[in-house]
Amino acid sequence: MKSKLVLSYDGTPFAGWQVQPNGTSIQELLERAISCLLRSNTKVIGSGRTDAGVHALAQVAHFSHAQPLPPRFLRSCNALLPPQIRVHSVELVAEDFHARYDAYGKIYHYHLWCEPIHSPFHRLYSLHYPYPFDQQAAQEAANLLLGTHNFSSFANAAHEGAAGKNPVRTLKRLQLVEQEGGLRFEFEADGFLYKMVRNLTAALLEVGSGKSKSSTPHQILLSQNRRLAPAPAPPHPLFLIRVLYLT
Repeated sequence: MKSKLVLSYDGTPFAGWQVQPNGTSIQELLERAISCLLRSNTKVIGSGRTDAGVHALAQVAHFSHAQPLPPRFLRSCNALLPPQIRVHSVELVAEDFHARYDAYGKIYHYHLWCEPIHSPFHRLYSLHYPYPFDQQAAQEAANLLLGTHNFSSFANAAHEGAAGKNPVRTLKRLQLVEQEGGLRFEFEADGFLYKMVRNLTAALLEVGSGKSKSSTPHQILLSQNRRLAPAPAPPHPLFLIRVLYLT
């Protein structure tokens, strides 16, 4: 049998989604909790990695199990997890379901706090940016990035498996939206390369600040040269909002 999980997490104290030797990951803690409940070593597969410090409102994962899930699985699982991680739902799915390969798209949000003083309640989840910002210029630059392109200019070298070998992605939406305290950048694509959202955000911040022209991110895109793009924006304002599936 195979079950699908939907979970949220505050990525602040973790080394990212994926199990790794240099820190505690969300995947590691989730596997530990489920393995304890099922009394069997259980591998949990996520829809994709999130970096250290990145958050998720609705990450999706799956795991296989030989027996039906125990009663009160959801409550017991959350009791074994730290309060920064919560599983919201679990459901049986078809044996061929795959949290990563069946996803046809993802939505990310990146938050800016543009007021002179950073709110203490938003400091862990937004980038303090109390500088003049030309939203229209940044949006015009964002519009030039839409469509299907080779996004290798906006991807860091390390990436997971076959996804890193194909840098072509379709960016369906990149919109700057006003919100309390500032702005959020909304990204929707069929998939994202390693640190692609943070790299695109950094390039658009340079446009909005007047450091580069609105055509510059598009020129960087066409160059397929990572060295021309700025360093990635910090991870803590980034949220995985939704993973998209056909059913």
